[in-house]
Amino acid sequence: MAEAEFLSNYFPILIFIGIAAGLSIVMIAGSWISGIRRPDKEKLSAYECGFDAFDDASHKFDIRFYLVAILFIIFDLEIAFLFPWAISLGNIGLFGFVSMMVFLGILTVGFIYEWKKGALEWE
Repeated sequence: MAEAEFLSNYFPILIFIGIAAGLSIVMIAGSWISGIRRPDKEKLSAYECGFDAFDDASHKFDIRFYLVAILFIIFDLEIAFLFPWAISLGNIGLFGFVSMMVFLGILTVGFIYEWKKGALEWE
């Protein structure tokens, strides 16, 4: 009896997942059915990568793509650490505050270094 009651608590979640899956399928199918397919040169061009697709895996390209990706990962991780830190700041006290300021300072020094070296400049 307790197991059935335990499982019945998850029934609203199951209904929510079913509705979300159903709506997702309806929206994707609707856009696929009603979408106009007229490919042109602009639509078939390379998207946000900066260069055309290539066949050879040993093709060399600009290091700035890597630098921008690394910057994105660094600041993405910074935000991932800032949210829990901000929520628990009242519990961790001065030590937690100083630790985060040191962390943010190191990231800021790294960002300034990349900026001064010209890693963010596009020609």
